[in-house]
Amino acid sequence: MNSANISPAAAGSHNHAAMSGMAEQGDSDPLHRLIMQSLDDDQAEDVVSIPLAGKSSIADHMVIASGRSSRHVGAIAQKLAERIKHALRINPRIEGLPAADWVLIDAGDVVVHLFRPEVRSFYNLERMWGIGEETQTAGTA
Repeated sequence: MNSANISPAAAGSHNHAAMSGMAEQGDSDPLHRLIMQSLDDDQAEDVVSIPLAGKSSIADHMVIASGRSSRHVGAIAQKLAERIKHALRINPRIEGLPAADWVLIDAGDVVVHLFRPEVRSFYNLERMWGIGEETQTAGTA
């Protein structure tokens, strides 16, 4: 798994000012840790975590992953949302679940994009954020 670059400040709060200037402190963010573990448990593929703290106010992390099919993407998204809800009492917003080609899960400080492989390669969000896959890939299940 990829290590986070932020402190354990309240997961789900939008307190980005408190995050600025934080040095690498290991994977100490409970929300990010839960998401990465859930994706691993559900065999998401090509998981990439992009630290956004100090780069964008939309979130502290953007996580991008693939599922093998629309059904797999939908199942990963539903399980992830349930785990976030039960473990951290955060009610994430989900978009794109009916088609499950590209599902967006907004959990506050972490935004997750789940794709079918063909859709992911078309949009190539990693390149848009200037991230090389070789430096940010967290692993393939």
